[in-house]
Amino acid sequence: MSIRRLLTLGRKGFTLVELMIVIVLIGIVGTTFFVFFNDSLSQYLALQKDGTAFTGLASQSQRLANVLRGLTDITSESANEITCYAYFAPNDTYTSQIHYYLSSDGKKLLADVTPMTANPPIGTLITSQTKTFTIISDFYQPDGTTLFGYLNDTGAALTLPIPDEHSIKGIQVNLAAQGANNSDQQITLQVSLRNRKTNL
Repeated sequence: MSIRRLLTLGRKGFTLVELMIVIVLIGIVGTTFFVFFNDSLSQYLALQKDGTAFTGLASQSQRLANVLRGLTDITSESANEITCYAYFAPNDTYTSQIHYYLSSDGKKLLADVTPMTANPPIGTLITSQTKTFTIISDFYQPDGTTLFGYLNDTGAALTLPIPDEHSIKGIQVNLAAQGANNSDQQITLQVSLRNRKTNL
């Protein structure tokens, strides 16, 4: 094959300009696809994070509400703490003294549970068996909100401090989680104190 023939065949290929145009077009299409895919993935992960946070929040709020709903007496209360006698676990034989409170850094909701030898007023506290449970490990509290609110028999909010704990007929529990993009998800439950004793 002659050199002239080889040069003729070479001219039938892509020019450098054509190759550059193809590379630029591939780059544009690839970048567009990457941006679209990345945005879709970010949105999916954000929705998943929000869903997981809300599911966990709902589960913990129900657990907390179930304990408070069955309490038999309240000994102290504040905006972010409550001490009461209640069944902490469904299979408990006697009530325990339960103290719900926030950790010192405000990032955990804890409960100190002290079992009793019998139900009040007969039983005594077994302080050597006190256990601390982490109720919510990543507690989040939006500005201007409280963990607990206390209601009278008409459902109206009671003002702290409350001079007579027996006037508390309901408890409002306010929980929140911080989702994606700093969006707050809040759950508020009003718990009626159905087992409340008046003679303790």
